[in-house]
Amino acid sequence: MVKQAVLLLAHGTPESVEEIPDYLRNVTGGRPLPEPVVHEVERRYRLIGHSPLTEITRLQGQSVEAELVATGEPVPVYVAMRNWKPYIADVLRQMKDDGVTEAAVICLAPQNSRTSVGLYRRAVEAEAGEIKLDFTESWETHPLLIAAFAERLRVAYEKLSAEVGAPVPVLFTAHSVPARTLEPREGQPADPYVEHARATASLVAALVPEIPLWWFAFQSQGASGGVWIGPTVEESLQSIAGEGVKTLLLQPIGFLCDHVEILYDIDIHFKEEAAKLGMRLERPESLNDAPLLAKAVAGLACAALRRLRTKGHRKV
Repeated sequence: MVKQAVLLLAHGTPESVEEIPDYLRNVTGGRPLPEPVVHEVERRYRLIGHSPLTEITRLQGQSVEAELVATGEPVPVYVAMRNWKPYIADVLRQMKDDGVTEAAVICLAPQNSRTSVGLYRRAVEAEAGEIKLDFTESWETHPLLIAAFAERLRVAYEKLSAEVGAPVPVLFTAHSVPARTLEPREGQPADPYVEHARATASLVAALVPEIPLWWFAFQSQGASGGVWIGPTVEESLQSIAGEGVKTLLLQPIGFLCDHVEILYDIDIHFKEEAAKLGMRLERPESLNDAPLLAKAVAGLACAALRRLRTKGHRKV
């Protein structure tokens, strides 16, 4: 008997500061990080109090499940994390116990990279067993995703522009990745991450044409060594301040909910860096439980479930 389900994947986050060393070992695959790096991550978590990533992702899953019911696809939606609880292996074990035989798998990171979506995919494949999978590779240009970001951006843009009495420019950002992971590999296509991230930003900007000017940067470079892609937000803030900008909106386009890279990196660190340069920095509300986001993910899931029902469905 065929039983279909949807599996949403996210990065994961520890529930307490005390769990951060174990969490970071998961992130690095067991490779130890320098003690100062661990302490810095602990400091950031203490400053924000708590990362709500897991709770918000569960809410997103519930919203997607409700959308699927509304569109005639009443299937269960599971949520799993790559680096913390609920782990991918544990959730797939539960899916098997529940009798799931086919799953539409969607990573809640719209832009594809070997260091993000590629790792999630390998983790799911390693645990899927006999469950047939349809893995959505990327959805960086999905119209409803773009509309969801534009909706949030327009609200913040209109409010801030009214406050300062002038149109406010925008700095779009996406999470940086190690430069080595983007290097061409024999027998593999080029990593599309940079192209995907810039495409999302361009499409969001096009839906808010009243924005007078915008830039793009990569944020949250790792502190464990090696070269990460840029330009960095810090470099971009200096350049933008040099152009005389006094008020700036920062819009991340790769993050779908609040977590440490937003609540610390943007709301604390980047705001402080901007203030040193004489700029006011604000950001739009994160997508979190935005209805348009739930509709976008549900649409992706419906398409994947239909593919699984065709004769040519495959285990990837």
